[in-house]
This record gives sequence, structure tokens and C-alpha cells, in this order.
Amino acid sequence: ERAIARHEVREIEQRHTVDGPRQDVVLDEEDDVVIIYNRVPKTASTSFTNIAYDLCAKNKYHVLHINTTKNNPVMSLQDQVRFVKNVTSWKEMKPGFYHGHISYLDFAKFGVKKKPIYINVIRDPIERLVSYYYFLRFGDDYRPGLRRRKQGDKKTFDECVAAGGSDCAPEKLWLQIPFFCGHSSECWNVGSRWALEQAKYNLINEYFLVGVTEELEDFIMLLEAALPRFFRGATELYRTGKKSHLRKTTEKKLPTKETIAKLQQSEIWKMENEFYEFALEQFQFVRAHAVREKDGELYILAQNFFYEKIYPKSN
Repeated sequence: ERAIARHEVREIEQRHTVDGPRQDVVLDEEDDVVIIYNRVPKTASTSFTNIAYDLCAKNKYHVLHINTTKNNPVMSLQDQVRFVKNVTSWKEMKPGFYHGHISYLDFAKFGVKKKPIYINVIRDPIERLVSYYYFLRFGDDYRPGLRRRKQGDKKTFDECVAAGGSDCAPEKLWLQIPFFCGHSSECWNVGSRWALEQAKYNLINEYFLVGVTEELEDFIMLLEAALPRFFRGATELYRTGKKSHLRKTTEKKLPTKETIAKLQQSEIWKMENEFYEFALEQFQFVRAHAVREKDGELYILAQNFFYEKIYPKSN
């Protein structure tokens, strides 16, 4: 896969350099855009990313998967510098949609003039953990033949919680907060109140839009309305796509009320759930000001502002 990716990149660079050196390429403002989707595992991220892949040729942008060693969401300092340089100066890949399991990275710290647009999707923390637990054991319908790390372990999530297993421990819930918090040490200290507040701050101030798995279609609809350069046609594709953009974990058993209640006693769950509720409220706020409902269907509002009293008057 890496060899194929390198070959494709070389082909694109060659096409773009036929008419002159790369440094002389001047991009239109509409094309000088990068979106980073630092996807949280098991939040319908593959379903959403597949839409970007299906639309990239038609809408004329590039999609790049950020593949980190052992899926480590924290980059080394030197890799942070490399990544920021790639994303901001790699003109052949603009407009670009980057996606991967990496924690938030603040581009402003590196002195760049134009920051990328961050988007993300999060999920109810217990539902996300249950999905990930069974995914490691049984995989999903996206790549059914791939052997997963915990394949062969038949223990249910309920049995794991009852036995105090490590794969279902409350500490495993601590993921969405650090993904939004970033590359600071404190972000990855399980149960850190500072990390929670920083994640909230970043969600509001650094992310263009954060959706929730449970309302993915509305998230896609809002992105299409706001960023049509990338997402024109996304809503219809999501609704009617023959590929089925929903990736489902196989052999998943819903946890009992007792199991859920046990996890909800944890301070870690309370913090992750607080962050999820915060994100959900913000998403619903954005949606309420962008759409209206008619006959059970949502539709995007037309432009609702205009300019007047423009001075000085032109002759």
C-alpha cells in the first residue's frame, strides 16, 4: 500500500511540474484549502471518509490517509514539524483532505500563515468502547478477512466488565478527550480535568464543525452546505450510495443495564460523557441555526444576511 501511495504521489507531482517548477505554482484561494479530519476510532470515521474518497475525483481535490506507526496518535516533535510543512506547502496536494488517527495539532505553534480546517465526529463513549471491543475480536464487514488483534477471544463485553478486564476498564474510555486536547503531556493523563477543559476549548475555537455518530447525516448535510468545494453531492451519496457507507462491527452484543451502570460510576466516564454532551449541544446549536424542518425533512437555510448603506456612493 505504501509503494502504491508513493507511486501515485510521484505521478501527481510530475503532472503538476510539467509546466514549471513547483514553487512557482500560485493557487487560487478556493484551492488553497486543507481539511484535517483527525478521526477518533470507532465513530463511523471509515463511513464518512469513504464519502470523501468517492467525491474527490468529481470535486477535484486530493484525499490522503495519515498512517502512523502502530496507530500512535501522538507524533514526535520532528514529525510534527514535517507534517506541518507537508500540509501547508505541498501545493500539488491542494485542495487536500487529510484523515488519520492523530490527536489535534496546533499549527499556529509552528508559525504558519494559514491553518487547516479541522473537522471531527465523536460518539457516546460507552457505545464507542463496546464497538471497539468487539471490533478487535471479530472485525467488521468492511474488511471481513483481516485478522484482528484479539481474534479468538470469545468473552463478551459484559463478562469482561464483570471480571474487571483491562480491555473494558474505564481507563479505555479516555480517548475522545485526548484526541481533541492534543499533543500536550497532560492531555494523556487519564482523568485530567485540565485535558477536558482544553478539549472543550479546542472544539469551540479550533474546529470548524464536530458532529456525532448518531446524527452523521446531519453532519454531512451541514458540511455540504458550508464547504461545497469538498462536499458537493455528499448528502445524496450518503443516503443512496450503493457501497453502503455504514461500516458495521460484526458479532457485537449490546451491554446490559448493569454493565452500563457499573461503567457510569467511574469518574473517567463522567468526564468523557461531559465532553460528549458538550459536543452534542454545540452541534445541535449549529444545526438549529442552519436548517429548518418541513414535512419531516431537513433543508438548509438560504443566505440570511445582506449588505446595505454602502458608502461612499459610486458614481
